[in-house]
Amino acid sequence: MSDSQKHTVPKAQVDAAPAGGDDHKGARRGAIFIGLVLVAYVVYLVVSGQIAQFWDAMQSVQIPWLIVACLSMLMYLIFGIAAYAIAVWLDPDSPVGIRDLISVEASGIFFGNLTPMMMGSTPAQIYRLTKAGQNVGEAGATQFTRFIVYQFGLVAWGAILLLARMPFFAEQYGDITLLCVFSFGGHVCILLGIFAVALMPRMVIRVAHWIISILARVGVATEKIERWRAFVDGEIYSFSDKFKLAAGHFSSMLVTVVITMLQLGFFYLVPYFLMLSFGHHDVDFFSVMAASAFVQLLSSAVPLPGGTGGAEGGFALFLGHFYGSAATAGYLLWRLITFIAPTILAAPLLGLKSARNASIHARWDRFINRLLPGRSSGKAGHDVRQGTSTHAGKSVAAPASSPAPRRKKRGTRVRQTADGIAVSPRALKRRGSDPKR
Repeated sequence: MSDSQKHTVPKAQVDAAPAGGDDHKGARRGAIFIGLVLVAYVVYLVVSGQIAQFWDAMQSVQIPWLIVACLSMLMYLIFGIAAYAIAVWLDPDSPVGIRDLISVEASGIFFGNLTPMMMGSTPAQIYRLTKAGQNVGEAGATQFTRFIVYQFGLVAWGAILLLARMPFFAEQYGDITLLCVFSFGGHVCILLGIFAVALMPRMVIRVAHWIISILARVGVATEKIERWRAFVDGEIYSFSDKFKLAAGHFSSMLVTVVITMLQLGFFYLVPYFLMLSFGHHDVDFFSVMAASAFVQLLSSAVPLPGGTGGAEGGFALFLGHFYGSAATAGYLLWRLITFIAPTILAAPLLGLKSARNASIHARWDRFINRLLPGRSSGKAGHDVRQGTSTHAGKSVAAPASSPAPRRKKRGTRVRQTADGIAVSPRALKRRGSDPKR
């Protein structure tokens, strides 16, 4: 018997309570803060006399490359939804539909972009998953499994780009590059901590109980202590089981990792396409991707909504020299495409709900059956030609009640007609039969 079976009981389907008004209040404060930052930036351009340079750069923008940059960000969002869809597809009975997942991704973008270090993203997405029909444990497991894969993608891209372009950036920026190394190390620690929760739940629970007992001794309210203990005991094993279930589907997990890597790749290419829109065609796209990854690592470590401060400083430090005189216009367009526009467009998508007609797994099975009529991939399909039935993608023996086709004797020819089964006259003649009798 597994640890989770000994320590947990089946969970009822319940809705998670929204995080009070905290997420919404934090988002409002974040929106106001970012709005003030943008106003201050425009005032700075006017006062410093750079506004003319900004307009000159904007007038030279090549619209087709600007559209490609927008499409690259759109692909980033689509791949994010696809990664969630694979996680949901693993459960054939999951009530979560495609429109639900669009709402989940929009919630992560909206509340993540408007809260410090994207802390509002995970609670908002878990809440949306519970509104779509998952219980709290399932929603948490789905979200954190997705978070693990996303963190793995960040770490993988960071390692690849650091190894490939570290000599270039070390020569270009010197010791400042160490900031990216430290930020990369922080993401590695986060990833290792999540893997510890997923793969060593018993040890994590012991450590959590020890920390909670220390908090109880220093005077934390008993009600909070009991609530934290109940959460640790009830959710860590549930998360561990769900993660192991997802990891057991190795091919699906591998596809999710590939999708996440492509998703981040499109995000890192947005600055490159913006450079092409300003006519800078002599830049190395891999170096630009590395610089974009460094900016992302820096901005994610700044405890302000939208990574304010880290995004501006990182762009000026790592990407500014690629743009030259168009650096100011490039920064504003980059911030508009990757941050402001997605946040605004995500707001009307927060309330999307699926019709609950069929699960994503069932719809995928129907699509495969239409694409390959001879193949049954449903939960209870039947292949008459092969004499086998399928259940959850596995072939099993056909029922005994299904009669096996008779073995035809050599030399006879049988064909199907509108009047029934007819035997060829040559075969009847050979057996001394009269075909008219």
